[in-house]
Amino acid sequence: MRISLVLLALLSLGRVSFSQECVEPLQENVDFPGSDIASLFSPDAKHCQLLCTQHPSCLFFSFLRADWTGDDRVFHCLLKSDPSGRPSAQTPQQGVTSGFSLKLCNPDPRPCLSDVYQNVDFLGADYSALFTADAEECQRACTQDPACQFFTFANGAFAPENIRFRCHLKFSLTAPRIPEVERKAGVISGFSETIQITEFFQPACDGQLFPSTDIPGNDLETLPAASPQHCLALCSVRPRCTYFSYVSNSFRCHLKNNPAELVTQSQEGVTSGIPAHFCNLNNAWLKQALEGVDFQGSDLRNEPMDDADTCQRTCTADPNCLFYTFTTDAFDLPDFRRRCFLKRSITAPAPPQVNKANNVVSGFSLRSCL
Repeated sequence: MRISLVLLALLSLGRVSFSQECVEPLQENVDFPGSDIASLFSPDAKHCQLLCTQHPSCLFFSFLRADWTGDDRVFHCLLKSDPSGRPSAQTPQQGVTSGFSLKLCNPDPRPCLSDVYQNVDFLGADYSALFTADAEECQRACTQDPACQFFTFANGAFAPENIRFRCHLKFSLTAPRIPEVERKAGVISGFSETIQITEFFQPACDGQLFPSTDIPGNDLETLPAASPQHCLALCSVRPRCTYFSYVSNSFRCHLKNNPAELVTQSQEGVTSGIPAHFCNLNNAWLKQALEGVDFQGSDLRNEPMDDADTCQRTCTADPNCLFYTFTTDAFDLPDFRRRCFLKRSITAPAPPQVNKANNVVSGFSLRSCL
């Protein structure tokens, strides 16, 4: 913990040492070689730039377009960082588009992703499907379904014939994902109060919690979560989550899927519940400061600060910040006491894989464009 905090602090200080400029233009057929910190899938350079902007450490990127022939990494978005804040080299390279994070450009937290992609398949992440007359109707179906983040449509020339005109609705987690949560003395953690978890506006609801209750089995996914209410929010935005169990001592949120039955058993230290898929979830839990809880990693930067309330207000006012950890006077490293670590994760819709495929059309929900 000591080493990681020192490195995080040095990196944070390094990030603010380079020129504080907003660099927007993309550079076609230019590669920023090296300095990779992550590789994700994207359909185009603008979406790749969005992922870089939302990644806590990414400062610049290179995107391998559909015409990339260097290897099999077509549609890969290579996120990059360097202590200098700039790429060490810029190399002419066909099939590559490079650019910079827009963190310094007052980015829209929910940008409109209106482009559609011909002969591009967003592979995986399906939760539902229906038949539609065309790709436009498929996109409308995705836009009107609050669980849908993106789609792929098989047109009338698709093979095999039996799934022509099939519209695949797809999901990715757009709620803040904390890499790790643990108990630690001398820290206070919490969330930005501006986070929008669910996309319904009316009516308001609280969901249902069952203290000291476990719902065993049927696990769909297990994620770190700060509280039962955070776990409830994660279940509520996942369309296949029918209920959940939250284990307090390990901060583990077990999302579950079994629409046929719900069987509970008494279990201390576990809170279970039923999600709220079709209403505006009560987000009062976002205001709660969690003493003795550390949100590890995902640091944007850190600053000296007097108290946790100021840290939370700073996070709430910063459009790039989604959650924070504040170190108190009881923190075990004296040089890092009374510091506010501002943090974020990627919340943009992101297909798990992007491939070339004939006679399909893919795109994103247009809810953010309305």
